[in-house]
Amino acid sequence: MGLNTPLMSDAPSPHTPSPEMRPSLPDAFSSIRVPGADASWFRRFLAFVGPGFMVSVGYMDPGNWATDLQGGSRYGYTLLCVIMLSNLMAILLQALSARLGIATGRDLAQACRDHFSPAVNIVLWLACELAIIACDLAEVIGTAVALQLLFGLPLLGGALLSILDALIVLLLMNRGFRYLEAFVIALLGIIALCFGIQLIAAAPPVHSILAGLLPDPKIVTTPGMLYVAIGIIGATVMPHNLYLHSSIVQTRAYERTPAGRRDAIRWTTWDSTIALTLALFINAAILIVAAAAFHTSDHQDVAEIQDAYRLLSPILGLGMASTLFALALLAAGTNSTITGTLAGQIIMEGFLHLRIPHWARRLLTRGLAIVPVAIVTLIYGNRGVGDLLMASQVILSLQLPFAVIPLVMFVSDRRKMGEFVISTPVRILSWGVAGLILLLNFKLLYDTLAG
Repeated sequence: MGLNTPLMSDAPSPHTPSPEMRPSLPDAFSSIRVPGADASWFRRFLAFVGPGFMVSVGYMDPGNWATDLQGGSRYGYTLLCVIMLSNLMAILLQALSARLGIATGRDLAQACRDHFSPAVNIVLWLACELAIIACDLAEVIGTAVALQLLFGLPLLGGALLSILDALIVLLLMNRGFRYLEAFVIALLGIIALCFGIQLIAAAPPVHSILAGLLPDPKIVTTPGMLYVAIGIIGATVMPHNLYLHSSIVQTRAYERTPAGRRDAIRWTTWDSTIALTLALFINAAILIVAAAAFHTSDHQDVAEIQDAYRLLSPILGLGMASTLFALALLAAGTNSTITGTLAGQIIMEGFLHLRIPHWARRLLTRGLAIVPVAIVTLIYGNRGVGDLLMASQVILSLQLPFAVIPLVMFVSDRRKMGEFVISTPVRILSWGVAGLILLLNFKLLYDTLAG
């Protein structure tokens, strides 16, 4: 079946849909009520709030922390403009992902299965699974490091303990998708609060922050700074988020008509834009705190999460600064686990039409991520874990083309999108952003392997 074929009838079918026609996350599909047109705009907007915040989790996961810490401690506020640029790129790509899901009724994985040959789809699926494991690797490391900093647990013990988050995901999924979204948003609030307090304690000069938001030619001409800048952009756009967003926007019970879809696209775009603006604040806050605490205090070599934790409280003069830092890291790792589980399920169902229980999927993915963490910890200790975290970001960079290129290709095709196809200016911008992200990721990969 091609993606050009009508995928879902607007009228309910009395028959059980075939695997090819089954929507993403069938238990949650169209499960969240949307107020009618007579309701206020605020109530309608609130009905669509959630998917964007779940997607934003991937833009502030532990994999992003290393690059933000390194950028702030080494180069002060200069790379703030890079964080802002990468977030603007992410806002565009996530809006395209939501548009694809709403306009076609298919998530990105299903759209790929409809469009490409079985051989190509197997390659795409394997690349996606590798990215999920790599992302989960960063979450395991982040959670284990946070538990070590907060409670003194050994890294291996913290990694094994992270398996228990499978129970959290299972419990929330059984309660309903809205509970899952509320839990994620609550943890995002904790992260934002922790860094808000640290920002106040750091008291960064406002003029330096504003200057950092303006592009500086030194970023391109200084090799070390360029490398960190590429790392920030490379760690920002998470490939599995594009699959995830195109699916979870369909949990809303909007009318499956042109007018209903157009309304849903508008509200979900606002949702993801606001959520990713929060991600911009948190990523910028990590860099700003690192710049204020380390760049001007002879600690410009701070790049490890453990070093930042150890130095934050004495440098900022705030006893709880380090604890807040570790608490935010734990919340980020837990949040990323939830979205990683959902993305894994969506990818498996979309490409293979294979469904396994949430708990089995969670344990399988988490188990595959724990094995390398355990091996590296036993052989190389804590420092080896930091290198493993960077390696996971390289793997994610490798997978990015397999998600970005099909997405932009599909939303640019009128035969697939109908009246919801993106305009020519947006198409040019989208291909430009995709090309820039891929170019920078390949350079990051080359520099990492060459080094």
